[in-house]
Formats: sequence, C-alpha cells, structure tokens
Amino acid sequence: MMKRFFVILISCLWLAVPLFAQSNKLIRELESKRGALQKQIAESESILKDTKKDVGSQLNSLAVLTGQIEERKRYIMAINNDVEAIQRELASLERQLHGLEKDLKDKKKKYEASVQYLYKNKSIEEKLMFIFSAKNLGQTYRRMRYVREYATYQRLQGEGILKKQDQIRKKKAELQQVKIAKENLLQERESEKVKLEEQEKEKRTLVTNLQKKQKGLQNEINKKRREANQLNARIDKLIAEEIERARKRAQEEARREAAARKKEENKEGKSTATETAAKSKPLEAYTMSKADRELSGNFAANRGKLPMPISGAYIITSRYGQYAVEGLRNVKLDNKGIDIQGKPGAQARAIFDGKVAAVFQLNGLFNVLIRHGNYISVYCNLSSASVKAGDTVKTKQSIGQVFSDGTDNGRTVLHFQLRREKEKLNPEPWLNR
Repeated sequence: MMKRFFVILISCLWLAVPLFAQSNKLIRELESKRGALQKQIAESESILKDTKKDVGSQLNSLAVLTGQIEERKRYIMAINNDVEAIQRELASLERQLHGLEKDLKDKKKKYEASVQYLYKNKSIEEKLMFIFSAKNLGQTYRRMRYVREYATYQRLQGEGILKKQDQIRKKKAELQQVKIAKENLLQERESEKVKLEEQEKEKRTLVTNLQKKQKGLQNEINKKRREANQLNARIDKLIAEEIERARKRAQEEARREAAARKKEENKEGKSTATETAAKSKPLEAYTMSKADRELSGNFAANRGKLPMPISGAYIITSRYGQYAVEGLRNVKLDNKGIDIQGKPGAQARAIFDGKVAAVFQLNGLFNVLIRHGNYISVYCNLSSASVKAGDTVKTKQSIGQVFSDGTDNGRTVLHFQLRREKEKLNPEPWLNR
C-alpha cells in the first residue's frame, strides 16, 4: 500500500511540472526582452560625456540626451507591457486555482460517499452474499464485476484527490512566484521613472543654456543643413547612376532570354502565346535582373529583423524626417536617415547581403552605398572604408570605421540612410532594436 502511495505521489509531481513551467517560461521571456533593453540603456549611458560650452557641442549633447531619454521611455513602456502580461497571467492562475479547488471539493465529496458505502458493506461475507444471492449465473458475473470495478473506482478517487491536492499546492506556489515578479517589476518601473525625471531636468537645463545663444545656435544649424544637403545631393546622384546600371543589366538579361527563346522557337518550329507576349514586352519594363528581384524579396522579408549598422553600444541621436527640436525656437531638422552615436572605434557594418555600389569621400570622410536588389543602404561619416565598389558583402560584415571627432570628446556618429531606389525610407522600422 505504501509503495503504491509513493508511485501515485511521484506521478502527481510529474504531472504538475507543466503547471510551473508555463508561468516560469513567460517570466523568463519577459525578463529576456527587458534585459536586452536594459543592457542597451546601460551601454548607451557610457556614451554621455562632459560637454564643452560651445554651441555645437551643447547641441550634440542635447541630441545624445534626447536619444537616451527616448531609450528610457521605451524601456518603461516595455515594463508597463510586461506588468500587463503578468497581471493577465495572475488572473489566469487564480481562475485555474479556483477550478482546481472546486474539483478537489467535488472529488472529496464523492470519495466520502464511497467510503461510507464501503463502511456499511465492509465485510467479505456481505460482498459474497451480495454476489451469490444473484438469481442466475449472468447476474452473478455482473455483480462480481461491479464489486471489482467499485473497488477500482474507490482507489482512483483516492489517487485523484492526492493528485488534485498536489496540483493546488503547485498552483499556489506558482501564483506566489508570479506575484513576486510583478512586485519586482513595479519597483523597477518606479526606479526608472526617477532616472527619467533626472534626465529630463538635465535636458531642460541644457535647452535653457542654448536658448541664450540663439544666434550661434542658428549658425550651427545652418552649417549642419548645408553639409547635409551637400551629402544628400551626392548620394542622390550616385543612386540614380546605380539605378541606371541596374536597368541596363536587366535589359541585357532580357535580350539574352529573348534570343534564347527565338533560337528555341526556330529549332522546334513553334511559338506559344506566352512566348509571343514575352517577346513583345518592351525592354523598358525590365528594371531588375532575376538576381536583384530575389535579393529584393529577401531584404523586404527581413523588415524589422535587420541588425544595427554600427557595432557596440549606441544611441539614436537624430531620427528620420522633419521635426522641431523641443524647447528651441526656430530650430527645425530634416533628416533623410538616422544618426547613430556609438563609442570611439565603432565599426559600420552591412545590414544585409549585397554588393557595394559606390564608395566616395566628402569633406575628408568616406561614405558607402550597398545595393540589396532595389534597396540601397547608405553609411556615412566613416574615417576609413574597408570595401570598394563592386565588392560583395555579407550581413554584419564590417565595411569601415566610424569617424571619431577628437575636438568633441571623441564623438562617434554614423549617419545611416535606407532607400528603395530613389524613395527615402525611415530606417528604424527595418532595424531590430
């Protein structure tokens, strides 16, 4: 009997393992996602440096601080989402616990009834009398089977109670574990909010200092705008040239295919409607080769999964599009890509497989264009380039070192753009952050 009890108990513990695993898995997944964001914040904090008093440096520091604040807000939002997920898990666990306790109560009631019945008919003589008082052999057999099955039923009822009690114990422990995770998360959120308030206060102080230097600030903005316009004009020109080269490649491929079809038709002496239509298709309709079309499809399928184009810790200091700088009058930015600040020594790296379309220098710095089918990624502000036009590159391959400004505390910023042919795209939704 004791041996059977241990077998039952071990079976119950084994069956209860999935109950624990479900919530543990959820907590681990949430912690993993949050941990990546937390690591990003910790690394990006090391990028913040003491600033000089000149307008240019203070404006750059404002961009870094703004990027840091955005990262922390993103982290707090992730915490809020995790709190909601854990709250839903708690509600689910409480419902499960209520259901288990209800089942246990029902099983105990049934077991109590079966025990009382057996107590009234406990002797072997009474069971034998019940069996042998049957009117015929068939009834005797049915009564024997009934006695045997009822004994089995009673044993299973007892085992079910043991199992249900163990499930309840495990569920209560799981519930407590999730409650502790929620409390820890709420404490972490409050801590992050305090840090966010401190950084926003620092940002307001920096903005106030810049407001006092409006003339110098406007000159600095105009200078940055001129440099950006010069860079974008060069990029637009090179992309137009690359599009034309791609179109010619596609046309040449189409000519070869048409010639091969014609040769086959002459050989076989027949022509299908499909071949006729393809033969009459204008060459201008071919803008990409088969290889480019395949690469374009693969690139598009990886939207949101592409790696960051800079190695190591980073902060996005300037986002895509036109926007005013909060707190500064008449300061409007128009970014055709994003600016990513890293640590000195950071490498620019390809975000996807492709071919280097162009490498050019502007104001002493290198810029690289990589073609991924009809998508083109652009990496600017490099002190050196380790690739040349025509090179084939792989995802995450280093293509050069990002320039570090020794006159501005080693400020290291990669300007990154993404195009679909001539169309400018916001890179952020494409990157895995």
